[in-house]
Amino acid sequence: MSTGRLPAALEVSALIRLAEANGGFGMVLHRGEPDSGTVLIVILDNQGFGQTIACAFERLPKADGTRGWALAKAQDAENKAEFESYLARRTAQDPDLWVIELTIAERERFILNLAAGENKTGFMG
Repeated sequence: MSTGRLPAALEVSALIRLAEANGGFGMVLHRGEPDSGTVLIVILDNQGFGQTIACAFERLPKADGTRGWALAKAQDAENKAEFESYLARRTAQDPDLWVIELTIAERERFILNLAAGENKTGFMG
């Protein structure tokens, strides 16, 4: 484990607490490697009338060589099983992967705030 990175289990806990501090809630869907696992965030967006759409965000490489949160997969309202299949494939490919589900308002703002915060010294990145 590198010294500049939080253990994955601690980061997951912090992300769930951050969602809760913003009026949402979260839970762990898949536990990965506690120290060096990667994190995939599934954010649920309530569309009203019983419709909920999920989006998966992962830290992916950017052109400048850094890593940042990016949309990895969006759920199709007409084919929700495809999204579940994607999550199953990701956890099968990477058993160290942590998958957390957050239910929060304004998912784009939440992810943008995470990205902005990670550029600050001492943040969770």
